[in-house]
Amino acid sequence: MIKMKDIQNMRDDRNIPINKVGIKNLRYPIKVLDRKKGFQSTVASINMYVDLPHDTKGTHMSRFVEMLHVFRSEVSLKSFSDILDQMKQDLNAASSHIEVAFPYFIEKYAPESGSAGLMDYNCRLIGNSDPDGRLDLISEVLVPITSVCPCSKEISDGGAHNQRGEARLATRFKRFIWIEDMITLVESAASCEVYSILKRVDEKYVTEKGFNNPKFVEDIVRDIAKKVIEDDNITWFSVSVENFESIHNHSAYAYITSDDHREL
Repeated sequence: MIKMKDIQNMRDDRNIPINKVGIKNLRYPIKVLDRKKGFQSTVASINMYVDLPHDTKGTHMSRFVEMLHVFRSEVSLKSFSDILDQMKQDLNAASSHIEVAFPYFIEKYAPESGSAGLMDYNCRLIGNSDPDGRLDLISEVLVPITSVCPCSKEISDGGAHNQRGEARLATRFKRFIWIEDMITLVESAASCEVYSILKRVDEKYVTEKGFNNPKFVEDIVRDIAKKVIEDDNITWFSVSVENFESIHNHSAYAYITSDDHREL
């Protein structure tokens, strides 16, 4: 075997450490925890980084993919601790970071007809391990919602403008939290949920439910925050809501984070 020179391990004399170096936007098939089925197969976009000392020229990019191949059978917040520790060991790093973004599918039934369809939710799991070995885990969901404008309903002789929107909820927690529970929490705060299949009886239901439950973007973000604050398991959160306004040339937006003001 030909011995090749390891350029990455050569010394760098610029005396500048790098906070994060690694791979970004790697598409990879993974399995994530599914409360109903045990596991769900999906395709993720993955970022993996470590720090690099001031005197080292480069990291070994291929080792990130090798590690991911080992852990691909289960990528979850439960397995992040092992992945982050392995990244440190294999790359001789003090800190490690991983982000896994993926679509998560839930079978959802129309409210009146009971017709079944799959709803997809964009999710993200984020993990950090610092030089002292402290682990920081974040779970995030992006949930489509609908809202009806209270002002429009109040001032109009008939009807009210409504629109789709997105609510993004990220949490830190004491004990494992299911993706499904985060999604349910968000959907319960909207004027109405979004469904993949609706028959006429279902359209009547969601139209009337939304009309009878009008909410500003401020109402939705506050209602989500209130539910999260009341949950003793959640230690930190950030929540944002964006309404894609149907009668304005802009979106409406609101954001709340918990008291320590740590943002993603």
